[in-house]
Amino acid sequence: MKVDWSKTKTIFIVTFLILDLVLIYQFIEKRSLSQLDLIREASIEEQLETEEITYVELPKQPVEGTYISGKSKIFLSEDINRLKNQEIILEDPTILRATFTEPIKFTDTNFSSKLNQFLKDQIISGESYVFWDYNEDTKTIILFQQYNNDVFYNNPRGLLAIYLNDNNEIVSYMQTLLMEIEEYDNEEILSAIQSLEYLYRTDYLKYGSKVTKIELGYYPLVNLSQSQFLTPTWHIVVDDKTDYYVNAIEGQIIEIQE
Repeated sequence: MKVDWSKTKTIFIVTFLILDLVLIYQFIEKRSLSQLDLIREASIEEQLETEEITYVELPKQPVEGTYISGKSKIFLSEDINRLKNQEIILEDPTILRATFTEPIKFTDTNFSSKLNQFLKDQIISGESYVFWDYNEDTKTIILFQQYNNDVFYNNPRGLLAIYLNDNNEIVSYMQTLLMEIEEYDNEEILSAIQSLEYLYRTDYLKYGSKVTKIELGYYPLVNLSQSQFLTPTWHIVVDDKTDYYVNAIEGQIIEIQE
């Protein structure tokens, strides 16, 4: 049988051309996917920059964190007996309300040092609290409990509210406290930039927003009768006025407060 070499040659050429096209397509596809991966790795920083969303220097935190739990302190008579110049009322054994028989002078001068001295002299486990806010309308100083320098955000079981009169004298306070803090197994936690990404993806970071504060602490998740369960949480302040809380383990936005 006579072979038509011209036709056979053409078939081989077409076959090799098709094979070359397939290989080129695969190469281009792999390269595009590789470039896409690189874009994705840097995308959140680029997108924030494009949206003119700025943020403070991000804290360098450990890559792991742990859930913690604690029990509400029961204030005993031996605790109350150590408090001088105070009339004590216990709404229940875990909520202490005190009124000073003689108001304590308190001025804005050297506010931090005076507040720390007051905590040391007048409050049970006063070193456990850190200043959070001052409400001028109600003349109330709000402090939250902290653990290893990490704040328990918006926690009614680790709260100290100090009340002033019109002369800026401390007249009373309300206190709750978590004790017997227990840590659990380490978990991988979100980085600070990942927490910003969660806010951005859910449209809470708008064009031109300024992230003015970001820090890691704890937020209460589960409240039982006498105990509480807390999770590592990113606290993010936008434009110096809006607080956001992002669960650092599971990623959900816990709470938004104006």
